[in-house]
Amino acid sequence: MRALIGFVALTLTAGSATAGDLSTKEVNRVKEAATVLQEIHAVPDKDVPQELWDRAECVIVVPGLKKAAFVIGGEYGKGLMSCRHDGAWGAPVFMQVGKGSWGLQIGAQSIDLVLLVMNKSGVEKMLRNKVTLGAEASIAGGPVGRDARAGTDAQMKAEILSYSRTQGLFAGVNLSGGVVKPDEEDNTDLYGANVAARDVVLGTSQKAPAATEPFMKALRRER
Repeated sequence: MRALIGFVALTLTAGSATAGDLSTKEVNRVKEAATVLQEIHAVPDKDVPQELWDRAECVIVVPGLKKAAFVIGGEYGKGLMSCRHDGAWGAPVFMQVGKGSWGLQIGAQSIDLVLLVMNKSGVEKMLRNKVTLGAEASIAGGPVGRDARAGTDAQMKAEILSYSRTQGLFAGVNLSGGVVKPDEEDNTDLYGANVAARDVVLGTSQKAPAATEPFMKALRRER
């Protein structure tokens, strides 16, 4: 019996060791995504309209995406996505954003991306193996400022509203042609090998790991 208990304890310890074992790059990505949200929210006149923020099912933040990532085939910008459950932000997952026709047209060396997923259909598409923005999921550059009514009809009907921040300027940007998908490798580091991104995002039992707390606080607009 003691041998069996010892084996079970060892198994549990080994399983927990794989979850939340993040690299320095992954930890920094969490902090940078949090900083992007904090800085954007600090200027309400140039922020995502509060009405749209409150309506969004999920938010994806990709900090410091480098222009070079769109030049070398197969590279992606990386960030985090969290979705709401009963009004509260749930445990996040790592996501990848791949190059599209817009990649070389943005003109900056580094940009931050913020994507609002506005409905359940958009959430389902984000959790596929990959989704092409504009082709498989409708997307539009989002309106900026305090009043969401300044948005167009196309913006109000889009599954995803997209924004970029370049050299301090935050504005809507059309990301059609880009590809979004869960980052399986980084999510394994965060939750362990047997936890799927879909289960984290759509479930309510998974707790946000301690390493993601900066991002969670930024979502809740806590200091």
